[in-house]
Amino acid sequence: MTYPRIGLALGGGGARGMSHIPVFQAFDDLGVKPCHITGSSIGALLGAGYAAGLSGTELHDYALETFRHRNALIARLWQLRPKRFTDMFTGGIAQFDPLKVVNLFAADLIPDHFEDLKIPLTVLATDFYGCSEIDITTGPLRPAIAASIAIPAVFRAVEMGGKVLVDGGIANPLPFDILPADCGITVAVDVVGVPVPRRTHKNAPATLDSLFGSSQILMRTITAEKLKQKRPDILVRPAVDDIRVLDFMKTRMVLESAAPLRELVKKQLSELLEKAA
Repeated sequence: MTYPRIGLALGGGGARGMSHIPVFQAFDDLGVKPCHITGSSIGALLGAGYAAGLSGTELHDYALETFRHRNALIARLWQLRPKRFTDMFTGGIAQFDPLKVVNLFAADLIPDHFEDLKIPLTVLATDFYGCSEIDITTGPLRPAIAASIAIPAVFRAVEMGGKVLVDGGIANPLPFDILPADCGITVAVDVVGVPVPRRTHKNAPATLDSLFGSSQILMRTITAEKLKQKRPDILVRPAVDDIRVLDFMKTRMVLESAAPLRELVKKQLSELLEKAA
C-alpha cells in the first residue's frame, strides 16, 4: 500500500523539546517514517538523531541517561568552560561554545554530514546580521546544529559560510512552512510554551525568566502569524509550559508530561493515512 509522503516539523524550546521524542515513538509504532524533517534549535538536534536512524525509544533512553545524574552532568559541562577568564565573559555574559556541546553530548547520535542521514533534514538557523532565516540541508551537520541551538546569552554565535548564525528559533520557531511541497501530510510539534511565573516571583520575573519569556512571546507571535496563512495537518502542543528552557535536569518530567502525544499523534496520523489509502 502506498501512503502519502509525511513531513515532520520540530520546533525550538530548549528542554521542552524533549517532547519531540514521544512523537518519534508514534511514527515507530505505526511503522512509518517521515520523508523529510525540519528542525529549529532542540528540534534540529533531536531531529538529526531520528534522521540518523535512531528509534524514538533509543532517543528516549539516551535522554534519560544523559540527564539522570546532576553531578555527572555538571562535570561534563565543566569540560566545556572557557579556558581563559577573558573568554568566559566575551560580550558581557558567560557563554558556551555550542559546537563543543554538540560534540560532547551528541557525537554518538549523529553523523558528520547531512549526506550521511537516512532521512533528509533541514536545520534552521538565524543570520544575526542579515536578520533572516537560514535553511541548511547539506555539508557538515554538527556545526549546523550548533548554530541552530545557539541561544543568545547561553551560547556563542557560530560562524558558517561567512555568516554569523544564532538560534534557529528566533527566525522560525516552528518550521512546518519549509517542508517540501510534495509532503501529502504535515506534522508539527510546537514546544515554545508560554511564560509561567515562579512561586518565588509571582509578579516580576527574574532576569533570565524575563529574557527567555520575552523570547517565548516573540516566537509564539511568529508562529501565530504563520498559522494564519497555512496550517499543518497535525499540530500538537505538549503540556510542558512549566518547564523552562534550560530545565534539562527535568527531562524525565518532560517525557512523562509529553507521553500522551504518542497516542495522540498515532491516532491522528493513522486516521489521515487511512483516508489517503
